[in-house]
Amino acid sequence: MSGLAYPLLALAVTNSAAKAGYVGAVIFVPLVVFNLVAGVVADRFERKRVMIASDVVGMATLAALGALVVLDHATLPWILVAAFIDSTANTFYGAASRGAFRSVVPVWQLPLAASTVQSRSAVVRLSGPPVGGALFGLARSLPFFADAVSYAFSTGSLLLMRTRFQEERERDKATLRRQFAEGILYFARIPFLRATISIIAVSNFTIAGIQFGVIVLAKRDGLSSAAIGGFVALVGATTLLGSLASPLFRRFLSLNAIMLSELWAAAGYVVFLVWPNVYVLAGAFAVQAFCFPNTDAAVAAYSYALIPDRLIGRVVAASNTLRVVAAPLGPLAAGLLLGSVSPRLTVGALMAPTIAAAIFGTSSKTIRNAPPLDELTRAEAA
Repeated sequence: MSGLAYPLLALAVTNSAAKAGYVGAVIFVPLVVFNLVAGVVADRFERKRVMIASDVVGMATLAALGALVVLDHATLPWILVAAFIDSTANTFYGAASRGAFRSVVPVWQLPLAASTVQSRSAVVRLSGPPVGGALFGLARSLPFFADAVSYAFSTGSLLLMRTRFQEERERDKATLRRQFAEGILYFARIPFLRATISIIAVSNFTIAGIQFGVIVLAKRDGLSSAAIGGFVALVGATTLLGSLASPLFRRFLSLNAIMLSELWAAAGYVVFLVWPNVYVLAGAFAVQAFCFPNTDAAVAAYSYALIPDRLIGRVVAASNTLRVVAAPLGPLAAGLLLGSVSPRLTVGALMAPTIAAAIFGTSSKTIRNAPPLDELTRAEAA
């Protein structure tokens, strides 16, 4: 809910697409700056406690921002600070939850479990933004207060869980620098992850920029906050359909085809270049979103199958740092471009890097020769 409300609030306060783009960029910054730190923390300390602490920080931040909105003190700097802290808390939560996933799920069930997680996330993306947009239309503070309550619910859910979130092991006495290096080096030794995460990083630049562009163009056309939430919900709906179809794709398509589908789907934005309408852009984005869960589930399952529990936080953190390194530039670029050039040129500039990455990925022997995921997980289980 707050993910949609942040840029809407920034637009309402500043009436500037470029300044609202700062909020979109700030949300991604902690993923780049703190991902590796979060990975070390997740491997070094009890993961459940890290997740609960992250929830508490997120809850307090969103409640405080909601209060500032009520008091009419929610200026752009405060919005940026809140978005940064909230995203930082989510970064630490995510690092710990990935390790918990690897401990709870048997290796042979990893592909199916990864698809299930994508389905759950799609349901959230489907239901959260329309509710957030509708609440924002009623009162600008409501989405933030509602998300604060959701953090409290998450904390309660974690306290009720009894499953261990990590394997039994002695505490790692290595220095923090060595622990950082161990995670990065382990990731660097896996060619498939290096190649796939690199091209996904480029795709994330386009995705983040297009998503922000849809919001700005919809506001320019006078659409309501609830309608904009509907656009985001459409993406959630197609993502959910893609996640439900993921087992079928794994059965009939090669890993190479699954990995590249998200990138080649960006070619659909050409339709907007011919017919520059926000509904067309939202539809093209929804089509690409159908491919998101298949790519993400494949990469996640590969990662969990190849990385030991004691390193999962650090290695996946290194992977995710590379994955999102270009994402903050997407909303920033979209905001600046929409403020100075036409929507056509903006969308063309955003989609071009992903098409180039698709061409590179198609010619990559590393991706083309990767072993089937089911074969890999069966071997790991044995």
